Amino acid sequence: MKHLPNRAGGLWTLPAQRLALLPLAIAASALLSSCTTTGTTGGAGMSGSGAVAGQLTNSQLNHPQVKARDAIIATEAPGNYYIGRRWWTDGTRFWGYLREPGKPWSTAKLVIMNESAMKQPDRVPEEGVAQVHGYDHNYEYRIWGSFTGQKIYDPNSNFVIPEFRLSKYELISENPGFLFYPGEKYNPRHLPEVHPPFPGS
Repeated sequence: MKHLPNRAGGLWTLPAQRLALLPLAIAASALLSSCTTTGTTGGAGMSGSGAVAGQLTNSQLNHPQVKARDAIIATEAPGNYYIGRRWWTDGTRFWGYLREPGKPWSTAKLVIMNESAMKQPDRVPEEGVAQVHGYDHNYEYRIWGSFTGQKIYDPNSNFVIPEFRLSKYELISENPGFLFYPGEKYNPRHLPEVHPPFPGS
């Protein structure tokens, strides 16, 4: 028997005959988990708004529901924490978006979580549980921690993303509504159609 480390730090025990299939399974997984990263939102399967990926249009930023929510967000208590919205995309390594309290979601940053101090909310065992990785897509959290100053390359999204070291979190809502604008589409196999610009973009 050979032991391989899993992402949670435990061990998988695999019979020798299954090890021969491992490279094939890894290659198939990488192919299936690829995701769209570029182009405009007017393409197939997109909203047709004409927004270039990475940018929000004026009509999206100034939508009445966005303005109403921004007014509520502006009343949040200041403090040494962030508001986080999980955005799960199959195969990618990023966690989701963080914004400062009182600031709108259009200012949010896409982050990769550093779990050296604490595991991210959806870090569940590999087997034997009903919940799966990414079960908390679009959940909203209050997040404590700090940016490490490092930027991490995520090969499946082709983004270089700020790293955030998580120290504590608490759930705010399992159903907080839209993230950036009403009617936005979600596809777990594709990156968000539009999103805040990334550092350096």
